[in-house]
Amino acid sequence: MENRVYCLYRVSTGKQVDYNEKQEADIPMQRKECHRFAEEMGWTIIHEEQEDGISGHKVRAANRDKLQIIKEHAKQGKFDILLVFMFDRIGRIADETPFVVEWFVKNGVRVWSTQEGEQRFDNHADKLMNYIRFWQADGESEKTSIRTKTALGQLAQDGGFKGGAAAYGYDLVKSGRLNKRKHELFDLAVNEAEAAVVRIIFEKYVYEGLGIYRIATYLNDLGYRARTGKKWHSASIRGMIGNLTYTGVLRSGESRSPVLPHLQIISPELFEAAQSIRKSRTNAEKEVRHIPLNTRGKSLLAGNVFCGHCGSRLTITTNGRYYPCKTDPDRVVTRVRYVCYGKTRKQTDCDGQTGYTTHILDDIVDQLMKTIFEKMKAVPKSEIVNNRYGEKMKERKALLAVARADYTKAADDLDALKAEVVKSLRGESSFSQEILNSIIADAEAECNRLKQHFEDAQVAYNEGQELLKSLNAQYDDVIKWSEMYEEASVEAKKMVIGHLIRRIEVYRDYKLHIDFNIDFNQFSLGIDFSNLAA
Repeated sequence: MENRVYCLYRVSTGKQVDYNEKQEADIPMQRKECHRFAEEMGWTIIHEEQEDGISGHKVRAANRDKLQIIKEHAKQGKFDILLVFMFDRIGRIADETPFVVEWFVKNGVRVWSTQEGEQRFDNHADKLMNYIRFWQADGESEKTSIRTKTALGQLAQDGGFKGGAAAYGYDLVKSGRLNKRKHELFDLAVNEAEAAVVRIIFEKYVYEGLGIYRIATYLNDLGYRARTGKKWHSASIRGMIGNLTYTGVLRSGESRSPVLPHLQIISPELFEAAQSIRKSRTNAEKEVRHIPLNTRGKSLLAGNVFCGHCGSRLTITTNGRYYPCKTDPDRVVTRVRYVCYGKTRKQTDCDGQTGYTTHILDDIVDQLMKTIFEKMKAVPKSEIVNNRYGEKMKERKALLAVARADYTKAADDLDALKAEVVKSLRGESSFSQEILNSIIADAEAECNRLKQHFEDAQVAYNEGQELLKSLNAQYDDVIKWSEMYEEASVEAKKMVIGHLIRRIEVYRDYKLHIDFNIDFNQFSLGIDFSNLAA
């Protein structure tokens, strides 16, 4: 049965939020919510009424023309459901509005709110709750908050700026639109000079692993200043790192706009990489951290290197002594080593080496990275991804087509058999009901088997599609890192290694076991990852 819906919208004054560009006395927020709700419920809105500047607290129902029209149509049975944004749109008079709601229900009209559900009168508790709802004056602030949040959320979804100060990287520009108070509204526009600084901040954070304090120092040393003219502070950098607006997406609470290209300063991928790094550097993630906590120092590995014998982290240490440099006798250097924290602090019963010379271990990993990058770049993407898995996907697609056809035929046959039962009951079939029931039981079993086979084939095909998508993304990531690795600074190399390697375990004589974030074996690079050593 079709549910015919009437909607009632109301604003009490001209001060409520209105984002209609024509500045009409309209109620777009309430209308959008009611239409969204009705669509979700599968209802059909056949009529809408709106009251502009009508106080639900001061004006009695008898004096509200729109409400009287709806009541008259209810008596005539023209609709089944009265839908409002919130019940207080019907009214706020404690000694009247509960009875108005009850009147509609008694006259066969269900009353629904998009925020509070259906008001029923199945028992005394329902009636009591209906009366209490309109007596609770202290709930008004919460309802106003809901309406405001909903309006701002819809504004954000439509790509509109909700107001306030513009984030660093943007300017406020006049839009030519006025709100109900005749104040001009503003839009955002990219400030190219500031946007360049935003890109520096994200690139230093993601590609070189600089923390917020080092980024602030870096900008200040180069003479960059915040919008106030003062030096950069780490707190400002922290806030910018988490600001989704730089990807061209406006937000208000849980609401998000689509990507707005004219507001995009950085790519969504760069933003997500920054969020991943920020999360990995929290104390809550310290046990599984593989992104370097900081990139100071000249050692290549940090945060993801462990003793293979006891599992403790390897930390950097120096004995404070200076030694002649082997490659430059006129220069002296300190001896830097990775040492097993558990063994040196006697926290573990470790039977491995106490330490490993930094440059030896770094060189092994550095050479491995270069080898991986060289082999990946030497083979075209189409050969690594499409050719290797293309045939498998063709097979899965063909199997899916066959499984779908078999199941469709079995389902059609089953329907035909069930239709024959009806004929048998009418005496129009040459088959007895007992024979048909037996045949149908077998057909249902076969249909269920083919349905499961079809669903399994669909899952296998979907998994194959996801695998291809993942392989393409992983290939692109590796190539992107490879292009910057060769000439990159130590800081940037640390970040690349942190993104590609989850965990490095070091054993005696510099034998390594490496857990990658990417399964390089699937690319068949010809590298024996199980036998890595100096």
